[in-house]
Amino acid sequence: MAIIALVAAKGSPGVTTSALACALTWHRRLVLAECDPAGGSLLAGYLGGTLDGPRGIGELAVGELRDGNLEATFWSQLVDLDAPKRERLLLPGVVDPAQAGSVTPLWQRFADFFTELDHGDPPYDVLVDCGRLHVPGPPWPLLRAASVVLVVTRARLPEVSATRALVRTIQRDLTEHRVAPGTLRLLLVGDGHGSGEISKALQVPVVARLPHDPRTAEVLTLGGTVRIGRPLLRAASELEVPVGTLLDRRRARLAWPAAGHEGAGAVTQEASNAI
Repeated sequence: MAIIALVAAKGSPGVTTSALACALTWHRRLVLAECDPAGGSLLAGYLGGTLDGPRGIGELAVGELRDGNLEATFWSQLVDLDAPKRERLLLPGVVDPAQAGSVTPLWQRFADFFTELDHGDPPYDVLVDCGRLHVPGPPWPLLRAASVVLVVTRARLPEVSATRALVRTIQRDLTEHRVAPGTLRLLLVGDGHGSGEISKALQVPVVARLPHDPRTAEVLTLGGTVRIGRPLLRAASELEVPVGTLLDRRRARLAWPAAGHEGAGAVTQEASNAI
């Protein structure tokens, strides 16, 4: 199990919609955590404001700063998206701008805690919606802790141009913090330039492409009946396979030194990029 982070550049929307589509279709047991410093949208949008009382990462942060009881209160702040199975859980994002100041100092604490969910009973993956990084207090510790970072971008020139700068920024930060290479991938949304062309231009592999499906995107944004057979949700479901392959390869690579294999640390970028 692992942290899978989704992030976008300024002008490249679609992170929350993509993350929710994955959360609703993947077979992995997971928590979808809205960690966009600019605020979450699923409570008011997809869930239609139906919850009784405040819930989410903002409340969790306030409690952690006051009492230091994250482990005890975490599960009470989640929403079961597929009740009562507790296999697809949502940690809603900040809804009150005043809460953002409480969340920002705790990104590293959340990153450490999410990583430990791997060892729970049962274990959970954490799908992290990081939103756009060009905001105050971006969740860098979550990106550094992620086993896979999916940079979401539309396949048109303006968005690809903005994504180029974002990719370089992320790569520079991960290198400075000695994060193993091979975590970064592109997730394309909608029509536009070809996957190979964009991958070559940004020097990052494309893991998948989600189709233009405004009808389903509206449901995931504003609420309504989710139809798993729709194009966007079918493609999101299929994304689980390459992401799972990346997770397995990263897990195996990190285990090699412990297993006593000589030269285990000399993993080439080309090998880590292969899917």
